[in-house]
Amino acid sequence: MKEELFILWTNDNPITSEKMVCMYAHNSVLERWWDKVTVIIWGATATYVANNKDIQNRLGQMMKDGVKVSACKACADQLGVRSHLENIGIEVKYWGEPLTEILKKNQKLFTI
Repeated sequence: MKEELFILWTNDNPITSEKMVCMYAHNSVLERWWDKVTVIIWGATATYVANNKDIQNRLGQMMKDGVKVSACKACADQLGVRSHLENIGIEVKYWGEPLTEILKKNQKLFTI
């Protein structure tokens, strides 16, 4: 059975982003702590990622190394950043139903 972790990232604090979300997600893949890691960008994080080159570069390296990064389409559209996220290679999709399924199935999820 594959062990999969979902990280729901709603915090646009740069220190938390770098020192928790990115560090843990990236090391989880590199060190094989989890078989699959998906970072879900939601809310204010969408604007933060779309406007910050440093975090974009970091996410790009994480994606190259196997971390899946996806963003909430509703948030990205409402905040006017969908094309920015897509242009840097981030999947943008509606996450309401998939998140509900994750919760109903008691899959591994933590929220930052």
